[in-house]
Amino acid sequence: MFKLLAGPCVIEDEYTVMKVAEAIKNIAEELKLDYYFKASFDKANRTSIDSFRGPGLEEGLKILKKVKDNFNLKAITDIHESYQAKIASEVVDIIQIPAFLCRQTDLLVAAAETGKMIHVKKAQFLAPWDMVHVVKKIEDSGNNNIMLCERGTFFGYNNLVVDMTSIIELKKLGYPVIFDATHSVQKPSAKGNVTGGRSEYVEFLAKSATAIGIDGLFMEVHPNPEVALSDGPNMVKLSDLKDILKRILEVHYVVNKQ
Repeated sequence: MFKLLAGPCVIEDEYTVMKVAEAIKNIAEELKLDYYFKASFDKANRTSIDSFRGPGLEEGLKILKKVKDNFNLKAITDIHESYQAKIASEVVDIIQIPAFLCRQTDLLVAAAETGKMIHVKKAQFLAPWDMVHVVKKIEDSGNNNIMLCERGTFFGYNNLVVDMTSIIELKKLGYPVIFDATHSVQKPSAKGNVTGGRSEYVEFLAKSATAIGIDGLFMEVHPNPEVALSDGPNMVKLSDLKDILKRILEVHYVVNKQ
């Protein structure tokens, strides 16, 4: 079943999280997607020290547990430090390793030792074939429950480009490949003290990645991206999500028929 990892970039407040979770759950059920709610309890890699980071580990996991309990959903969140792995694993179904941290051995080992599914984002500075070393760190820690994620590569200053052949190379490593459709349209630090983005490109890149044969999509979604506290310029507007997914899934079905 085609996977969807989606939700707001960061946990801004409980109301927004619950609203988004319920809405995407209904869409995912209608479109028959394997859905995991995504939101971060802490954005530890914000451009500016003054940027909003989230409610923190304890409060964030409480809210994620409410999402799971209220809507019978599975959840994914990212960790930034090794000690967070075990604590997060008590709530979420997938532990995500941020792109900037995907070479951090202790973080990978700690995540792997939880026994949970590990979703690793390929770093913006790594070649796809270099992810073999990341995979080996997780495997050698006793965990083969892995998904790999393409999210764009640095292309000069303040810009990313998606090399679609990277998806083919990642698939050669033998694990499901997810395409991060929203972070791939980021413009890192392009707005000075915050990151910019081009959300109008999300659907086009997602269709391209789907045509290659990805196993699922990662998308950050918000009711009103213009006022979102993190990554607003590249997030999908909640009211647009269903139609965008339907058009992407048309590509997925054609590819699978072939």
